[in-house]
Amino acid sequence: MRMKCLGNSSLREGADHEAPDPGSITELRVGVAGLLFAIIPSASNRLTWNRMKTDDSGRMPVVVLCTFRFVRLLMSGHGAIAVENAALRLQLAAFQRKRQRPVLIAFDRLFWVGLSPFWNGWRAALRYVQPDTVVRWQRERSRKFWARLSRVNPRRRGRPAAAVEIRRLIERIVATNPLWRAPRIHGELKMLGIAISERTASRILRGLRRPPTQTWKTFLHNHLGQLVSIDFFTVPTVTLRVLFVFIVLEHRRREVLHFNVTEHPTAAWTSQQIIEAFADRDGPEYLIRDRDSVYGNDVRLRLSSMGIEEVLTAPRSPWQNPYAERLIGSIRRDCLNHFIILNARHLKRALASYFGYYHGSRTHLGLDKQCPFPRQVSNIGNIIAIPQLGGLHHRYERIAA
Repeated sequence: MRMKCLGNSSLREGADHEAPDPGSITELRVGVAGLLFAIIPSASNRLTWNRMKTDDSGRMPVVVLCTFRFVRLLMSGHGAIAVENAALRLQLAAFQRKRQRPVLIAFDRLFWVGLSPFWNGWRAALRYVQPDTVVRWQRERSRKFWARLSRVNPRRRGRPAAAVEIRRLIERIVATNPLWRAPRIHGELKMLGIAISERTASRILRGLRRPPTQTWKTFLHNHLGQLVSIDFFTVPTVTLRVLFVFIVLEHRRREVLHFNVTEHPTAAWTSQQIIEAFADRDGPEYLIRDRDSVYGNDVRLRLSSMGIEEVLTAPRSPWQNPYAERLIGSIRRDCLNHFIILNARHLKRALASYFGYYHGSRTHLGLDKQCPFPRQVSNIGNIIAIPQLGGLHHRYERIAA
């Protein structure tokens, strides 16, 4: 606006005289604008506008210097460059008035980072940031560069992933073998002809839940050969008398080692039955029983002398002695529920006949459908039925034709 006013006033003053040359008017406007804008300092100049405002003594030399530079450019035929320089200085000054801190772009950072290794005086020329900031830019640039190289590229991965079948096999091995680690699992896979590195197996194991210890099934299976259960159960007779049956059961093959019948069980009688049960075999390591008062001091002393450790179940918890309870249930369902017991002698004969069927003919789920005394599988011959317990049960065999 100021340029336009100056130009218009000069035209009005010469209106009464001859018309001025349009080219001279343009040069005059450019010269005035350049002279006004030339005194605006550059942001890269060491003498900034803020310093000029605070130091009045240095204002005149700066103005004279800027005017001299502008006139020199104008007289040397670079008027457009001089005006463009003045315009840029004006915009930069306006930008400094608008923002206290300049907004830097990536090119600015790259310029100073690339300039710093080749120019020793770059710190003195830097004004809008601290020199340490340029050093931090370089460190940040290096960090981002290596992070980008380390980033996973979905189109170009490293080693091929392990097959799903191998992963599932390793999961199965870990679930069933809680004591195995990567070297043992890798050796087992190698024996199966599966080509996989131990490092890969170890990496797969990190994401799998490992059982803390062996299962109860494994623990009991490993100790079945050293476990024996004892228990009593009652049988009423036709005369309403109650008989007590004492059984000793071996867990490994579900074999009944000993049984006997009495009308008045005592600790001494029970102790004697234990001696008879292990008269011709080694005693077990553990013996499971309930807390019945019939197991008195005599029983405890006898077991201690034989080197057998007692394992007591909780009060009123028959499920903690499951093998003996299951045997008692089978005796009732398969035999006693179909008999009328006359006396102790009759009960002994019935139980002896049933235990013969139980050991040699009756199949058991816990023994993989086999008998405590294993039977031979036959595929040739005619099938015949052999009565057991007087025809209450039968055993089927093949005989040659």
